[in-house]
Amino acid sequence: MLPLVRTGMNANAIDQALYHNVVQATCGAIRQAQIFLPADVKSAIHNAMERETSPVAKSELRNILDNVSRAEELKLPICQDTGVPVIYLTIPPEVPYCKALFDAIREGVRKATKEVPLRPNVVDPISRENTHDNTGTGIPSIDVTPGSQLTITVLPKGAGAENMSRAAMLLPSETGLIPKFVVETMLIAGGRPCPPVILGVGIGGNFDQVASLAKEALLLPVDSMDPFEQELCDTVNKLGIGPMGLGGDTTALAVKVKRASCHTASLPVAVNVQCWASRRATVVVPL
Repeated sequence: MLPLVRTGMNANAIDQALYHNVVQATCGAIRQAQIFLPADVKSAIHNAMERETSPVAKSELRNILDNVSRAEELKLPICQDTGVPVIYLTIPPEVPYCKALFDAIREGVRKATKEVPLRPNVVDPISRENTHDNTGTGIPSIDVTPGSQLTITVLPKGAGAENMSRAAMLLPSETGLIPKFVVETMLIAGGRPCPPVILGVGIGGNFDQVASLAKEALLLPVDSMDPFEQELCDTVNKLGIGPMGLGGDTTALAVKVKRASCHTASLPVAVNVQCWASRRATVVVPL
């Protein structure tokens, strides 16, 4: 990788200063996400603990909050499963959309793996050979949208919750089955995704787009839900799975929904399951 001069930036390169800034911002965002749980998520867990009527569930929620405090104090990852890096990038018009930009992000992931540190989770899907630096073919996953600033948002995603996620292609007449699909997904998951969970729900788009919508929904603040989201959350909580699957009032901290238009003959739906450690962080890259 040979970063080029920034003057008259071309479509194939970024200068060395920007390359360095992207590496540092990627590493910094990952560090922030791994160690510091977002304030809205912490508040949701605390509020759930205050409301919880099961002594066992209340104790589990208290243990989670103690874990969060210790991670902040020791500057260590909240969870031993540091996940795989999912990255959302916004690019302003003056920054080229080019390979060098992606190379810098990948280098930032490698840097974070060594320095945070992160557990090396990324393997070849068939041989299972580990790359030892949390990068690989198609990883980190990078989603790009235009923006007014160059920002890097990271969403570390652990396997315990990710493995419980589901997608379905419903009939267009089956809008009434969406709540059933969401609740059924959590019922199947049980205690395996380390509840209380946050559920990201995607509705619409096409087969691959709906899964992306569900994951993007996990970036939304959880301190408020619209009536549809609240209804879904309340129904999930009636399952009684509870924190860590030990029973209780709180199976889900929140349900967040993102929608897209779809084909008249389709109704794609996806649920991306996220554990209580709903880690995310955004860093603005200086230009």
